[in-house]
Amino acid sequence: MNIHEYQAKSLLKKFGVAVPEGHPAFSVPESLEAAKQLEASGHNVFVVKAQIHAGGRGKAGGVKIVKSTDEVKEKAAQMLGMKLVTHQTGPEGRIVKRLYIESGSNIKKEYYLSAVVDRKNKAIVFMASTEGGVEIEEVAAKTPEKIISVKIDPASGIQSCHARKLGFALGFKGDLLKKFSQLIFALYKAFNETDASQIEINPLVETKEGDIIALDAKINFDDNALHRHDQIRTLRDLDEEEPLEIEASKFDLNYIKMDGKIGCMVNGAGLAMATMDIIKLYGSSPANFLDVGGGATREKVTAAFKIILSDANVKGILVNIFGGIMRCDIIANGIIEAAKDVHLSVPLVVRLEGTNVDLGKEILAKSGLAIIPANDLADAAEKIVKAVKTSEISS
Repeated sequence: MNIHEYQAKSLLKKFGVAVPEGHPAFSVPESLEAAKQLEASGHNVFVVKAQIHAGGRGKAGGVKIVKSTDEVKEKAAQMLGMKLVTHQTGPEGRIVKRLYIESGSNIKKEYYLSAVVDRKNKAIVFMASTEGGVEIEEVAAKTPEKIISVKIDPASGIQSCHARKLGFALGFKGDLLKKFSQLIFALYKAFNETDASQIEINPLVETKEGDIIALDAKINFDDNALHRHDQIRTLRDLDEEEPLEIEASKFDLNYIKMDGKIGCMVNGAGLAMATMDIIKLYGSSPANFLDVGGGATREKVTAAFKIILSDANVKGILVNIFGGIMRCDIIANGIIEAAKDVHLSVPLVVRLEGTNVDLGKEILAKSGLAIIPANDLADAAEKIVKAVKTSEISS
């Protein structure tokens, strides 16, 4: 789950991370009031920031620096309701419904800092760079030597040597190094106690007054741990999420919408990834990632099937089920029920293997539906790609 910048900063502030003063606003009057509150605190430079779940806001016109409350009002009126298109939103963009009115900062130097889960090494990794304010992917591609990383074993936790290594790499000394180390310890505590999967501060800035502050902040949380964090769950903004992904979450389905034309319904994340890969190998592209899990009910499978077909880009469906805990007859009945409910009009290839596979295949064969059976994954991918091409030519 993602949250907005202002929410991330509010959360990090509770753990001791220094952030600029700011206030969220949902309307032009609220934006003006937020600016007046900052002015009353002694600030005379303001930053109006569009709040969407995507990076690249500044380049797209979603971040404006102004020097009066009247200008805050003007920029707020321009931003609220605008469609902001960045490199992360895609051409469809996002409608701006929230703003963050923040005090300006006297920036001396910008840095990059993040903490992520390293699943391969079973560690939390901090990454830092002197190249702040730009996409870290660009830094990694052009000047990878400017990125320093430190792995932290959760069993032993963060140590002073971790913070010093990062701080020295960024060139901090004396009081600045002490402040940076305190920030690293605060971020590590926030990461662990909120079950975050990523915390990114870009840029982290050194001010001319000698402070280290988080000028921007992004936090992703592990969805599987949200049941432990009711307060964090309330920060979810459904307006920023794909409607089909929201619908899928109601049924505990792991669904991610993509841009391809072949819908996938699979049980198991690894098998789902393999299915998507082989569709690409045979010359087409997946429309989604969808893992129905190992213990899906008939109702859950029906919901998954309907969600796939709700995507107008889907021109064919590949169902790839390996029945262990999941029974193939349940999958078969769910497919039939959903296909009849939505009046299936695109090619459907089904590959079943495992528990009750013969019963499942028999149920599908007797359904009266135009279901194309497959013997294995390669056979299934080849058949669905061919069926979609044939369907597109005939139409």
